[in-house]
Amino acid sequence: MVHPSSDAVLWHMQELAARIVAESGIPSDRYHVGKMLLRSLKDAPGHLFQIDGATDEKDTFRSALERSTQCATSFRNLGLKYQDVIVIMAPNHINVVIPMYASLYLGIRVAVADMTLGVNELHSIFKNCAPKIVFCQSAKVETVQQALKLCNTPVHVISFDENENCLTFSKFLDKYGRGTAVEDFKPAEFDPSHTDAFLVPTSGTTGLPKTAVLNHKNVAVGFPLLLNCCTKFPTPFELALVQSPVQWLSSTFVFIMSTLLRFTRLQTSSATTPEHVYSLINKYRPNFTITSPTFLTTLLKPGAREQCDFSCLEIIMIGGSAVTKELLAEVQAMNPKLLVRVGYGLTEATGLVLDSAYSPFGSVGAPMPILQYKLADPTTNEVIDKPNMPGELRLKGPTVFQRYYNNPEMTAAAFDEDGWLKTGDILYRDEYYNFYFCDRVKLLLKYRNHQVSPVEIESVIIKHPGVLDVAVTGIPDAECGDLPVALVITQDGHNVTAKEIKDLVKVSLTDTKQLRGGVAFVKEFPTTTTSKVDRVKLKELAKTLKRE
Repeated sequence: MVHPSSDAVLWHMQELAARIVAESGIPSDRYHVGKMLLRSLKDAPGHLFQIDGATDEKDTFRSALERSTQCATSFRNLGLKYQDVIVIMAPNHINVVIPMYASLYLGIRVAVADMTLGVNELHSIFKNCAPKIVFCQSAKVETVQQALKLCNTPVHVISFDENENCLTFSKFLDKYGRGTAVEDFKPAEFDPSHTDAFLVPTSGTTGLPKTAVLNHKNVAVGFPLLLNCCTKFPTPFELALVQSPVQWLSSTFVFIMSTLLRFTRLQTSSATTPEHVYSLINKYRPNFTITSPTFLTTLLKPGAREQCDFSCLEIIMIGGSAVTKELLAEVQAMNPKLLVRVGYGLTEATGLVLDSAYSPFGSVGAPMPILQYKLADPTTNEVIDKPNMPGELRLKGPTVFQRYYNNPEMTAAAFDEDGWLKTGDILYRDEYYNFYFCDRVKLLLKYRNHQVSPVEIESVIIKHPGVLDVAVTGIPDAECGDLPVALVITQDGHNVTAKEIKDLVKVSLTDTKQLRGGVAFVKEFPTTTTSKVDRVKLKELAKTLKRE
């Protein structure tokens, strides 16, 4: 199926930027995300800004403008300076974006954190980014304060809801936000190309998590690319369902672009369980959403998906990990009119890096004019300039991040000697420059010096009608290197044997790719905070399980 592609979103962004530059006379303001947000909120004060599906609370652009400028004034009165850091760790209620917008007005860095983290994990984050303020929920105040105590630095803790041990968000605005009317508020002047906007945790699927720094220009150029499948602006669709937690880049994308493109967000302050998502879709009828393959697989689970009427959805974006043809077919069968877009991207490149609009089924997309691309041998760095030859995808361009926060060693490792970002993904291209995903560099197994792709084996096993999901890893062997192991989650009511899985792989793949490490059946996979399979924990789990 061919998906349409359009430059309409870029024309809309250029028009918005041109008006801002005409006001300020500063050419670089075309990338000032704070000024873009302010202009957009002022342009349509009566527009419905957001809905909390858990409480049915709603507010308008006017309300968001008033609260966010009051919050920015609070930051100034409290003494926050350019490129200071705030941390936001909270569910997606109607106040979660207010300090985010306020920070973007002033050139303050926004660090987003998983609200489920414990004391030691938060201590590591706070030690690295040294925030001036932490915004959280009342239930996490004590944990946050304990983590900050270990840092031994004074930090303001603000609770979005009522708490006796710290200032609440509403009282914070009342205490520090007086003195500047909305019409008199002026955002800070700074160079967007060299001003950090977001500190975003990476997934950490193959190693220790890192914090990618995205500047204002990265965001202003990169985020619109995700909606080049739309032709109507402003308001390409009426209502977007936010399923992602605050620390995911996909939620940040919707938080920013909903205002710039003037569509309403449907989010929730409750946990996004399948049952809750079903109820949100049935009640509010959103047109657009972004989801991960793993969560979508759960939503479409037979026996449960009948609870939901998916016919309202017009566009669904799937990304974060490999998407099988079987899953795509299920989605299309669920709603034949739905535009399904598989997004290949990465945090370090501010989201989407390939355009799948006109690529063949199975391809992750073709190059976009805004970026430069090359495939290289990950060991020798030699450029691969022939079709159907796998190599590591490397990128250059305005959406590529500049560094990991306070981590020069990992920053240096992320780029090759010519300054190209090493994505860590093995891809190949056909003669028409359609790219195809093979595997992660760090995930490749080596059996007797033969490269073995876990994704390739997974793509075979998932075809078994009794398999709901599968993850392949390796267990070490002194003689052979890695022995491939399949961890399998079965469909309810299906009795699948290890022999069936092994036989399926045997007739589909060569001898070096067989499941010599065995098959284990599990109820769930270990995951990262971004809902991807945690490959490090998966490898350790495989060693402990009974394998057949």
